[in-house]
Amino acid sequence: MSQKIRIKLKSFDHNLVDKSAEKIIKTVKGSGAVVSGPVPLPTQKKIFTVNRSTFVNKQARDQFQLCTFKRILDIYSSTSKTIDALMKLELPSGVEVEIKV
Repeated sequence: MSQKIRIKLKSFDHNLVDKSAEKIIKTVKGSGAVVSGPVPLPTQKKIFTVNRSTFVNKQARDQFQLCTFKRILDIYSSTSKTIDALMKLELPSGVEVEIKV
């Protein structure tokens, strides 16, 4: 086969992203393919500002932050064994996985 597979991992928890990347690397190396990564992409931060009170304390505000952590893995010289191992892999919930062939 010998095609390049790119896997993008995305989550709100950086521990989950790192653990799932390690799991993917172990299974792919066990099947005999070459892995480059995980490459950390910039963290996307969304900040929300909300009024604490609607009437009396108009200037009092709360700020909330939502961070999205991303990683990229590239798999080279993959075989059918590698693809089967990736399909059977169980990743924790809360991690979004995108696979491009």
